[in-house]
Amino acid sequence: MSALPRIADGTPDEGRLAGELRGALGLSRTVAAWLARRGFRDHAAARAFLEPRLQDLTDPAAMVDRELAADRIARAVRAGETICVYGDYDCDGITSAAIMTSVIRTLGGKVVPLLASRFEGGYGVSAAAAERIRSSEASLLVTCDCGSSDHAVLAELTGRGVDCVVIDHHLVPDEPLPVLAFLNPNRPDCGFGFKGLASCGLALSVAAALRKCLDKPLDLRLWLDLVAIGTIADVVPLEGDNRALTRAGLGRIARAERPGVRTLLELARFDAARNISAEDVAFRIAPRLNAPGRMGSPDLALQLLLATSHDEARELGERVERVQQERRLVQDRMLAQAIEEIERDGYAERPAIVIGRDDWNHGIVGIVAGRLVGRYGKPCVVIGFEGEHGRGSVRGPPGARLYDALAASKEALLRFGGHQAAAGLEVQASRLAEFREAFAAASARMPSNGSDETNDSRLPLHPEDEPRQVLSDLERLEPCGQSNPAPRIVIDARVLSAREVRGGHLKLELELAPGRRIAGFAPGYSGEAPAAGSATTVYGSLRADTYRGGDAVEIRIDGFDGSARPDVAPA
Repeated sequence: MSALPRIADGTPDEGRLAGELRGALGLSRTVAAWLARRGFRDHAAARAFLEPRLQDLTDPAAMVDRELAADRIARAVRAGETICVYGDYDCDGITSAAIMTSVIRTLGGKVVPLLASRFEGGYGVSAAAAERIRSSEASLLVTCDCGSSDHAVLAELTGRGVDCVVIDHHLVPDEPLPVLAFLNPNRPDCGFGFKGLASCGLALSVAAALRKCLDKPLDLRLWLDLVAIGTIADVVPLEGDNRALTRAGLGRIARAERPGVRTLLELARFDAARNISAEDVAFRIAPRLNAPGRMGSPDLALQLLLATSHDEARELGERVERVQQERRLVQDRMLAQAIEEIERDGYAERPAIVIGRDDWNHGIVGIVAGRLVGRYGKPCVVIGFEGEHGRGSVRGPPGARLYDALAASKEALLRFGGHQAAAGLEVQASRLAEFREAFAAASARMPSNGSDETNDSRLPLHPEDEPRQVLSDLERLEPCGQSNPAPRIVIDARVLSAREVRGGHLKLELELAPGRRIAGFAPGYSGEAPAAGSATTVYGSLRADTYRGGDAVEIRIDGFDGSARPDVAPA
């Protein structure tokens, strides 16, 4: 779905539209009201949104260099050339590399897959990466989720006789890229209509063109699980082509036909009784695939996705889980140290928080920065130093203008990059205090440019709706995420009981109306519990109540009466 104008809550137009949508689509009053609020003015558009189809994907014919890239890869497959597939170290790069490697191998090609390393060369096709690519003795390089800005290294490889195909979706510099083919919808000369594809979606499109060039049968739906993982993890807009690809991919994840994906679901102890959501992928699958690259080499994650047997996948999965546990321990230590420093030095009172230490893992600083934003609600920079040189990540609350604040502070930095929602930087230790002052001052001058997403996404449960139907309708909104936020259901209820359960969680029994009840569960809640018999307002997400079974539904509570619960780290 493209961006649609929003109708103000509670207007007569919104109520009328909600009624029309409910009647035409058989929706609950609650979800019909949500669609009306999101700007759907007719049931045909709403139906297309609720039922995205792969056959409606944007025609790829106008994608610059797509056919050229497929033709060169096809020639390499026919001639038995070695093809190096080189991906970034995050989920989009890993899944893109897995798609290209697996597809080319399935079509009879010879592939050497490689991934970038945070600790040896960093992001993109670095000088260190070029040495590894040359060592592969490949005559063709296909990059995945990187390469758009790596002019010098790609020129050097081209000069050594390596043909280069770049598949990427990051911002495109003005200088032409010295490669054979450059697929990136952000190219000014690219006429492909949907600009929001992640690199994994682009990789699948190249695979479709390659299948055609080689004139071989190949069911590309087999790789939609990887497209869904990479798309969700990269936080690209979940609309248009991304929505159709990811919806279909979530279904394939649930079927767990790929050994590596089945292993990831087993490691996450996923409840097979309920549908897999984008949130499940973002907080339970993607962190595990990212963990090896945060702690060292990301190769383990790629090997898991390429595993061809369940035995191989389980062995690799056990290794991934050990790294994931280690990552959690390091993350928890860093977070505790960061909070201690912030509270001790009074940084929480400043417009923005900037902290850094010598022993902090720069593969984890982004996660810690995100946790600090959840706790303090302001832009946060967390930096890991190695002697004088520091690399850090920048995160902020919705609407923060992080890139602009960094640009205003650039005199104190070695380099920086990213966008308004998330960014990275490099800084010398001797200039940390200078940067801290400059970034705080810049953040104070730059008010948020967005709305309050938390309040904007709250949706009252209509008193006449059954929670089970609402839950079923909410599942039709998936995948939810960037540009398609998941509504947080608001319930006004009377508290029948409230008790703490093992693990420091809160369990409630809520009465919606005489004779109508729903269970509530507040994980990690440490505030004062509402008293039995009192009226309360809770907000959160509806889920199947697996304890009660059947059609029972519970609300996983995010907060009471507008107060958010403490930040809880994902699995």
